[in-house]
Amino acid sequence: MTAMTLVTLAQQQPGLGTGGVRQWILDNLLPLLLLTVAVLLLWLGGGKGDNAGVMRRLGGVIVALAIVGLAVTTDAGENIGSWLAGLFTGG
Repeated sequence: MTAMTLVTLAQQQPGLGTGGVRQWILDNLLPLLLLTVAVLLLWLGGGKGDNAGVMRRLGGVIVALAIVGLAVTTDAGENIGSWLAGLFTGG
């Protein structure tokens, strides 16, 4: 294929974007990560009887889930990302 053919093919595709990847991450990867975190919390702290340690870690997980939920449900991911980057860059 020539470069001009590729350009023509690319221009004929309406609606190119990352919507499919985003939906796949929300449907598959996010629940798998949540399950992994839950199992690790129970395994690391619950097996030793360290319930207070599990609850401390769970607080951090809840904060992280709140940020992810806010970014996903309100489509404010770009603004949240800029805000988090500003915390580290001072901008």
